[in-house]
Amino acid sequence: MMRKLIGLSAIILSAGTFSPAALATEKASPIINMPATSLAWKTTKEGVSFAPLTGDRFKEAYMAMVRLPSGLVSPAHTKSANMFGVVISGSMKHYSVGVSEEKSPLLQTGSFYKIPKNVAHVSSCVSDKDCITFLYQDGQFDFVPVPHD
Repeated sequence: MMRKLIGLSAIILSAGTFSPAALATEKASPIINMPATSLAWKTTKEGVSFAPLTGDRFKEAYMAMVRLPSGLVSPAHTKSANMFGVVISGSMKHYSVGVSEEKSPLLQTGSFYKIPKNVAHVSSCVSDKDCITFLYQDGQFDFVPVPHD
């Protein structure tokens, strides 16, 4: 009996009535793939570029790739949502107002940072090349300048 089932299975498979590839096309994949070449970068008037990944940064929590030009130093500011990032390329510094830039660690490729909401801080790209970071913010984007010496 087992040989008959194996033989029947071989006949069905060779006849093309069953194919793993056919099954794969019947079901939509929940996986999202975004090759770097497909990112839709948009540059702000300040020269910072955003490529959205998920969410609308002006309305909700979001993820994006962010590019800061080499040498950019932001004005001191706060955000009303927590920010989490991973440096993809370049070297960055993020430091709280009142903490010297020299005492803040250099964040190079693979480094993680979290900037808590409502913390006045400065962000900078200190490398010779542009800085690219993966960014997640748990609320909508804002940029609230604060006085800084």
